[in-house]
Amino acid sequence: MKNLIPAYVRVPVFFFIIFGAIEYFIDSGDRAAFIKYPMVDVILVVVLLLLIAIEMVISAADNIVYQLLPEEEKERLKAEEELPLKESAWFKNLMNKLTKTVPIENEGSLLLNHDYDGIKELDNNLPPWWVYSFYACIVFAAIYLVRFEILGADNQEMELKKELAQAKIDVEEYMKNAPDLMDEKTVTLLTDPEALAQGKEIFANNCAACHRADGGGQIGPNLTDDYWILGGGIKNVFHTITNGGRDGKGMVSWKTNGMKPKDIQKVASYVLSLRGSNPKDPKAPDGEIWKEEAAAITAAK
Repeated sequence: MKNLIPAYVRVPVFFFIIFGAIEYFIDSGDRAAFIKYPMVDVILVVVLLLLIAIEMVISAADNIVYQLLPEEEKERLKAEEELPLKESAWFKNLMNKLTKTVPIENEGSLLLNHDYDGIKELDNNLPPWWVYSFYACIVFAAIYLVRFEILGADNQEMELKKELAQAKIDVEEYMKNAPDLMDEKTVTLLTDPEALAQGKEIFANNCAACHRADGGGQIGPNLTDDYWILGGGIKNVFHTITNGGRDGKGMVSWKTNGMKPKDIQKVASYVLSLRGSNPKDPKAPDGEIWKEEAAAITAAK
């Protein structure tokens, strides 16, 4: 007997629906469930075999029922199978429900009582799909009016602004908790003794050779006075340690030498803690006097 959708279409469709449901409901993180959990593969194979088996049983049952039919019924079914799609009974029934059309032989009952130069008009009913769509639009408009115009719900523009603002907060929070993504714009000065002690150790291992262990300066400049060649403050010192000093001379880039942003923050904070420590025989000042107040005014401009 004729099937509207053949088995070779039904089986893959049902299989992928079940496959999608499994992937949706099983939490497998960033990997597909059938990759992360081998048992899912077994289940999918069993499901596929069951679908094929069901189709085989249905086909066998249809064949048995067909063989038991009288010859007249067989001929009728054969004739229906040979009909074009638009001529089949189920298609005509579907179109009748969707359009509510009157058979052409009964159009005389729909004629309106006016005639324009031989042109007559039929009083057909509106198609149900159009009527229901119109009603749905009315309901949607009423809900939209109440929600957005009366209750003041967020429109698309406001939702976008809120999402962007929240995204900015999330990024800032993430940057605070992700030290390796820190840069001179987000770095903050550390003042706790433990962090400064770690910064001191990093300074002794990497910086003391040029700046002396007390920061008084040798090859490199004195780090204990108010003079800075490339600017003072945590952001400028962090930038200088990260990217290196002046081109052609000065300090190397410690970022390219494997020092992580969190370690650079610690050593930069320790360097700034040396201000005013008055080491013995300090090197003569280099650069210009740095004041945080003046820097803040310049940044504001």
